[in-house]
Amino acid sequence: MARPPRTQRSRAAALRYQPEDPFRDAAPKLVARGEGLLADRILELARQHHVNVTRDPDLLAALEPLDIGRLIPPELFQAVALLLAALYRANGRIPGEPTA
Repeated sequence: MARPPRTQRSRAAALRYQPEDPFRDAAPKLVARGEGLLADRILELARQHHVNVTRDPDLLAALEPLDIGRLIPPELFQAVALLLAALYRANGRIPGEPTA
């Protein structure tokens, strides 16, 4: 008997980078990660709070071993900076500028 195709579990990670008050992040920080139902919940919360979501399997794989609450390591700065720049452009927002 043939097995049904194995479905791939969803995976997600969430970063926060808020260099201004009240957080004053020195670098982006991993604030959540998970797979399956937890990943689905992370994505659901992002949608509810109008947070842009992007798919980058390579970056996700690099973030998965990190501890929650830790700043990303310097070797990921460039990849995350490119992602954040694209999100800022998509939102029409420049970091450090007050929001209207």
